[in-house]
Amino acid sequence: MISVINAKDRYTYGHVERVVMYSGMIADKLKLSKREKEILIYGAYMHDIGKININKEILMKKMRLTDEEWELLKQHPANGVEIIKSVDSLKDIIPLIISHHERYDGNGYPNKLKGREIPYLARILTVVDSFDAMTSNRPYNTRKTYKEAAEELEKCSGTQFDPEISAAFVEIVRKNEGESFIEGVSDT
Repeated sequence: MISVINAKDRYTYGHVERVVMYSGMIADKLKLSKREKEILIYGAYMHDIGKININKEILMKKMRLTDEEWELLKQHPANGVEIIKSVDSLKDIIPLIISHHERYDGNGYPNKLKGREIPYLARILTVVDSFDAMTSNRPYNTRKTYKEAAEELEKCSGTQFDPEISAAFVEIVRKNEGESFIEGVSDT
């Protein structure tokens, strides 16, 4: 399934690889159980699988999306659940896929969940997913440095992000400041 995403959208593939790596780092920091870490990692691999159903022109668009295009893109969590729901071995990651764009303040999508209504592992995935989106080259967004992205996580703590989780990930970022999380990728 990940290969299918790569064939359609190379950005999403690279994004998934980095989100998986960040998920492993924060899982260790938060001392997740072995099973929770496995679910988080599998969820990180599959969180954007629903983008398979999104038109390539929308995924690759170099300008900001129109309101209509944005509404279509916001369907990718539900699309992802539809794709994997019949696979028994992936049932545990459904909450991560459907909820990785929920916001701690209840202003996310698709279900407007708030705070602890959002599954814990999905709240973790939201932080690392957002961090990678902020620090990646995208045609419609200026890439932030790791330091700037950490500051954004702090600024949005309690609104977009779970405060405890964002604080833990900011510690990881600051501990690795000046280094790259990913070999061969610099922060400048």
